[in-house]
Amino acid sequence: MNIQPVDKLEIQVLVDNVTDSLSSVPDNVTHEMAYLKKNGMKELSGECLCCGAHGLSLLITAFKGNKAHTLLFDAGPEGEVFKRNVNKLNAKIDAVEAVVLSHGHWDHAGGFLAAVDLMKNNNNSKEVIFHLNQGMFYQRATTTHHGEVFPFKKIPSIDELKQKGANVVCSDEARFLLDDYFYLSGEIPRVTSYEKGFPGHVRQLQNGEWQDDQWIMDERFLVVNVRDKGLIVFSACSHAGIINVLKHAQELFPTVPIYAVMGGFHLSGHAVEKIIPQTVNDMKQFNLEMIVPAHCTGWRAVNALGNMFGDKVVPSAVGRAYSFGKDCHPNALP
Repeated sequence: MNIQPVDKLEIQVLVDNVTDSLSSVPDNVTHEMAYLKKNGMKELSGECLCCGAHGLSLLITAFKGNKAHTLLFDAGPEGEVFKRNVNKLNAKIDAVEAVVLSHGHWDHAGGFLAAVDLMKNNNNSKEVIFHLNQGMFYQRATTTHHGEVFPFKKIPSIDELKQKGANVVCSDEARFLLDDYFYLSGEIPRVTSYEKGFPGHVRQLQNGEWQDDQWIMDERFLVVNVRDKGLIVFSACSHAGIINVLKHAQELFPTVPIYAVMGGFHLSGHAVEKIIPQTVNDMKQFNLEMIVPAHCTGWRAVNALGNMFGDKVVPSAVGRAYSFGKDCHPNALP
């Protein structure tokens, strides 16, 4: 396939587990406090700042010529955090034309209903399309060593989203979005020997039976091609395995190098921390220029990535803005 390049890509972190405005960042990254100061914050205080929360939400804007398209990738764990952070950042939520859910877990979809309200209240009720697939709507849970089932809160249903005014597209198929600025993957092939999904994860069938669901096959990733850079891959939780994600992106677009990867790599927890060394070693094959671990990556994996790749690792934090490509658009994020 051919993926058309955009001139510039801007990513604003609306929700992430971590807050960090003190660590140094490269020139293409603006941390939360600097961003707020540029946008009018006169006094530094806790009331001005975003909240960290277990989840992820990215506001992504791609520019090409004089045209821009904005997409929301996930909406964090719940509405109050999402609303607070959008308001504190004065994020351009009214510009969102499409919403993508990475997979059907509460920490990525819990803020969806609040997101619809914010978008509808600020964009003169223009259409916003939510891209989902049917596999996202099972009741899900984890199981303990003793077989106890601990359920997750279900994500908002298609009917709930439609009642709020969302236009829902529910399809398993891969597709280009918004004038082909964005590519949304289909099902991710599991090809590595060591990435085993989410052990102990189950889903509930209509008859009430709990079924093993460690592979979480509803998961999707997003790709944008930035001119003179390459592919920026967004993987919100990487239950498929971040190496599987990058391999599939490379197979889909073999003539374009992968420049950066951003998102949760799900390398935290007893069941998956053992694969950190192999994951980090195998990431070398992609020759990435920037690695942006977020959300569920975990400090052990971030530490290992930093030891291997040095300054190419720039961990995500709530409120940060990342920029890739030409700095020529007056409406771009600071």
